[in-house]
Amino acid sequence: MSLPSLVPLIGVADVVIGLSLGSRLFLIAVGLSLIFGVLGVLNFAHGGFYMLGAYVTLAVVTGLIDNFWIAAVAGALAVGVVGATIEFAAIRPLYDRVDADLDQLIVTFGFVLVIHEAVRFIWGSGSYSIDPPDVFNFSVSLGGSTFSAYRLVVIGLAIAVLAGLWLFITRTYFGSLVRGTSSDREMASMLGVDVPRLYTGVFFLGSVLAGLGGALSAPLQSTSPALGDQVIIDAFIVVVIGGLGSMSGAFVGAMLIGMMQSLGPQFISAGSIAIPFLAMVIVLLFRPEGLFGGIGE
Repeated sequence: MSLPSLVPLIGVADVVIGLSLGSRLFLIAVGLSLIFGVLGVLNFAHGGFYMLGAYVTLAVVTGLIDNFWIAAVAGALAVGVVGATIEFAAIRPLYDRVDADLDQLIVTFGFVLVIHEAVRFIWGSGSYSIDPPDVFNFSVSLGGSTFSAYRLVVIGLAIAVLAGLWLFITRTYFGSLVRGTSSDREMASMLGVDVPRLYTGVFFLGSVLAGLGGALSAPLQSTSPALGDQVIIDAFIVVVIGGLGSMSGAFVGAMLIGMMQSLGPQFISAGSIAIPFLAMVIVLLFRPEGLFGGIGE
């Protein structure tokens, strides 16, 4: 099949879907990358945080306040509190251990199981869905394609989060503490920085971002206990491609993976799921540190 015959298969809707997938991936991946870049913790429970954000949003919308945006903020903040509690109670005591990295992996993996079972206990094993906010609950026709207007909102919010994080990390006092501590924890502590409290704050922020990603995903896909399983794998791929600790790398990597997931089946019907993994392998071979690197970049 020639290239000209392939191009028409790609519609505007495919691109928008790919970018909206990438936007949700960015929110979980940038939190994962931020936590690893500052704390050095590779948080396996991040997918569970994403799932929990979707469930809490759904619970608030259906049981408390019929307002999606309030529910999404509540879901993100609730996940942030859960994440900060886990960091304070279970991860903080491990920082100074000889095998801290391995212990942290085991602990965060344990919380993956805890969160999954808690969700099944509270909400059951079924799937739930909610509609997008009324103001964006309509379809847009562009270039012969039709897609949900809410997807454009998700893309815009991801861009806004990237800009806000960049300003926060590079232009605020707390951001300077984050960058300094990520470079030299001991020196920051000697200069009077309350490193444990800073770590908890960063873990809270990263968890909020994962919860927000899950909240925004609720109107776009069914919410079930398996929601976080695949997304954490994709998030790790994004972080590897973009570079550990890089916000801009997380954004670029997420958009690449989102587009691959959306457009890949158009070109390779069988085995398209392997395309992101192939991209990760290529990046690791030729640029092991990722496309970008460093907190605040």
